[in-house]
Amino acid sequence: MGLIRVNGIRVFAYHGCLAEEGRIGGQFQVDVSVLGDFSNAEASDSLQETVDYGRVTAIVKEQMAIRANLIEHVARRILDALKAEWPGELAWQVRLVKEHPPVAGAVDHVVYELEG
Repeated sequence: MGLIRVNGIRVFAYHGCLAEEGRIGGQFQVDVSVLGDFSNAEASDSLQETVDYGRVTAIVKEQMAIRANLIEHVARRILDALKAEWPGELAWQVRLVKEHPPVAGAVDHVVYELEG
C-alpha cells in the first residue's frame, strides 16, 4: 500500500454563511491524501497507473470556485469529484482549512476533515 499526499493547496474562495464572506472572500487550504495499491506505478513509472496530483489540485480548485455556505459541503464535493475521477479501491481523505474565520475572538483557522 502506498500513500499520496497533496498538501497545502492554497485557494482564495467565497465560502461562508455570512453575506460579507460571499463578497470579500477568504483564504483556504486543502490537503488531500489517498491510500491505495500503487505497485503498478512503482513498477511501470507510468502516470496512468497512479493518481495525478496535478489533476487532484485542479479538481480542488474547480470545486473551491463554487460558492457554498459550509466547508463541510465543499469538502464533500471535492471528495465526490476525486472518487469520480479515480473510481476503485482507494481510501481518500480531504482536509479543508478556513483561515481566520469571522467569529468572535481570535481564531487562526477552522478545519473539516472527511474520509471516504
